[in-house]
Amino acid sequence: MKIKKKEFDIFNLSFLDIISCGFGAVVLLVLISNTSQNTSQSSVVEVERLLGQVITLENNTDALARKISQQRKKNDVQLAEKGSMGRSVQTLSKNLSQKEKQEKQENALVGDLEGMSLVQSTLQRVSIEPVTRNTIRDEEVGGIPVDSDYVLFIVDTSGSMQSIRGRVSQEILNVLSIHPKVKGFQILNDQGTSLIAGYSGRWIPDTPRRRQNVMNVFGDWADASNSSPVEGIEMGLKRYAKPGQSTAIYVFGDDYTGASYDPTIARITKMNKRQKNGQRLAKIHGVGFLSQYTTGHFAILMRELTKQNGGTFLALPL
Repeated sequence: MKIKKKEFDIFNLSFLDIISCGFGAVVLLVLISNTSQNTSQSSVVEVERLLGQVITLENNTDALARKISQQRKKNDVQLAEKGSMGRSVQTLSKNLSQKEKQEKQENALVGDLEGMSLVQSTLQRVSIEPVTRNTIRDEEVGGIPVDSDYVLFIVDTSGSMQSIRGRVSQEILNVLSIHPKVKGFQILNDQGTSLIAGYSGRWIPDTPRRRQNVMNVFGDWADASNSSPVEGIEMGLKRYAKPGQSTAIYVFGDDYTGASYDPTIARITKMNKRQKNGQRLAKIHGVGFLSQYTTGHFAILMRELTKQNGGTFLALPL
């Protein structure tokens, strides 16, 4: 049997399919190649644009940072200036307040100076005459012997005296100033309590600076008081007045709340003459102040008590 040979046609359907696919692949490659190139170029342009924006923003940020730093420095300077101005204003306000307070004290002291005019006249008379142990009282002038080496103050610290503390302070200094020489001084309240606890039972050495320091403490002194100087006087005679020592006791007050006069005066006078020769341990003086609670009781007590103990009683005006 004779086998027939099939003719091979190169341009058949399969060949066309292959050709078509190949052509399509080439076209696809071309398309892909063009798209990638365009995208790359556009990306470069975009990146360059964004990079420019970033650089611009960084420059702006640096500029703003410098401005912020400069502004903070200015703020610090202004705050420092305001703080200095605030302190200056506070200092000025404090100075004004102190000035007003000093003016009030000066006005109050005008009356004190008038009240001590009698004492000053005595000082002038004593400065002309030789300083001697004055045993003769001048009833007309009310002269105060100023030859004591030690001065003790008995001060009423009740509420009524607290209101005139500035006047009392000045009178203490005035009394010290009229004594030619003072070796020591002491301040007790009417209960016999010492102003300076460290000097309790002994004298405070007299120097100008120590006087000022003591009076600074005295300005804030607010101790218990019964408006009766009896306890303070008795404590002064027991602990501070000594035989052979020239001592003067000044009693400052505005009222006396005790129940009796004669027994109290007699007891204190007896205590003051406990020396063998009968001489007094101290001269007792009285200084009466006027306040809103002043009565005549203090003047009655001190007028007779000072008379029997070699002292003088002064009643200061308002």
